[in-house]
Amino acid sequence: MQFVALQIAGQEATVGQQAQRTARRRKLGAALKDARVSAGVTVAQAAKAIDGDKSKVSRVETGCQRITRLQLNALMDLYGVTQKKTRDWLTALASEERKRNWWTQYHEMLPGGFKETLLLENDAARIKVYQAEVIPGLLQTPNYARTVMAGAPDPPTDEQLDFYVKFRMERQRVFEREDPPQYVCIMPEGVVRQHMGSTAAMATQLRRLVAASQSPHITIQIIPYTRNAYACTGGSFNLYSYPGPMNLEVVHIPYLDGELYLEDDEPVAKYRKAFENIQASALSAQHSIELITSIANDLDQEATHT
Repeated sequence: MQFVALQIAGQEATVGQQAQRTARRRKLGAALKDARVSAGVTVAQAAKAIDGDKSKVSRVETGCQRITRLQLNALMDLYGVTQKKTRDWLTALASEERKRNWWTQYHEMLPGGFKETLLLENDAARIKVYQAEVIPGLLQTPNYARTVMAGAPDPPTDEQLDFYVKFRMERQRVFEREDPPQYVCIMPEGVVRQHMGSTAAMATQLRRLVAASQSPHITIQIIPYTRNAYACTGGSFNLYSYPGPMNLEVVHIPYLDGELYLEDDEPVAKYRKAFENIQASALSAQHSIELITSIANDLDQEATHT
């Protein structure tokens, strides 16, 4: 079931309110620990400043517990954090808006890791996706999504499959919000040539990509077969960005038995650079859509003669 849940996300990262908070807490906790150590403050001294115990400080520093605004101010004062920019950044990371997310009604059906991805996806200002195997879930048609999920090592039941497909289509409404994310997706040419389902269904999926690309918020680029070489990343990944005071970037890396989230500066910078290198190897958005359209036309002709 865990792998199927990942497939719901289209083999990509997902963290809704729950997931983004987790990433924010980890980032905040690491920053507070660095500030405490630099200031020469012990865990016991920090605990006293927030009227807590040492275990609470440890939980905050590992991202396992939220911290109130008053407690954060007390720690920043104790650690000698005086720069306004730094204080604003830490405060933004600690701010956790409490709201009911659209997927709350499906809480029992969704694994915890997938909820984290939903949070990231729901609130990100920018989403960059490199998908090496399948078209990303946010751009899939129902038939394509069903074929992908049905091929999981632990296939879902028909009832589960119906739910997962419907849920994936609901996720795509992120592009309908008032401030949709800037979404950039890069795929090797093989992804759009690999048949998933019938020829007609694959042609419909490619037409879906062409239609999606008309949005000013969505960019789709293809790395053509004619490229002799391009940057190797080791697999698919997603990069979620939150600009402004929070200044947070989170990398999500899916793998067969789980998923990994990175928010530390050094690994995030490596994946940011990797995405730039991949994008430099890809066709322009216009030429990519022309290629996809050409493949779709070929599939239409093939479907007509079969």
